[in-house]
Amino acid sequence: MSSMLEIGDLHISYGQVDAVRGISLSLERGQIISVIGPNGAGKTTLLAAAMGLLPCSGTLRFEDQSLAALDVESRVERGICLVPERRELFGELSVLDNLQLGAYSRRLSRSAFKARLESVFARFKRLAERRTQRAETLSGGERQMLALGRALMSAPRLLMLDEPSLGLAPLVVREILNIVSDLRDEGISILLVEQNALAALEISDYGYVLETGEVALHGKSDSLVRDPRVRATYLGGATDDD
Repeated sequence: MSSMLEIGDLHISYGQVDAVRGISLSLERGQIISVIGPNGAGKTTLLAAAMGLLPCSGTLRFEDQSLAALDVESRVERGICLVPERRELFGELSVLDNLQLGAYSRRLSRSAFKARLESVFARFKRLAERRTQRAETLSGGERQMLALGRALMSAPRLLMLDEPSLGLAPLVVREILNIVSDLRDEGISILLVEQNALAALEISDYGYVLETGEVALHGKSDSLVRDPRVRATYLGGATDDD
């Protein structure tokens, strides 16, 4: 069975600086793949290249078709969606307007749009309650929910998330990651970049550790949680008794 997303020998440079060097990873349908590592390891750069926001060399294939010649909008139409680290909401617009913009590339009929919107509001009840509020007035957790909801309006088959827990309180982080896990259970494949390594590995099927633009380790998530190097470097030296 071919992978949904296949990245092979990916290289990305900023001028003379090699930000990503020879990264390869694969993601199967219905999986959460987590990518962890320190700041500057190339995690966000990897997602940007997969979305078509940065030039790169190497292999990028989605559902066994090359992405090389496709721009960002074409990748969205294929079913790929990125929720960036800064969420990039339109703060002066309402919750409803932001969600409507998420469906723009799909050119939905009125009835299909309404059904999609009702599905998002059923998942994120706080967004339904705040549908007329400006996005800039929402809490951090609500803004992340709106960013996720906007992405879901495009009906993605592959959802790429860049630091969804950034700046959120621990209880809100757990709520957001539970939602991410639910999306996987509903058939959406997810490539998850996270600084919160333990939280990411707990909900993912497989993980990659990036260091200085390269894959330092990879394996099943439960194995990485037990790996002494991962525990010492990214999990605060936690033990099974903690």
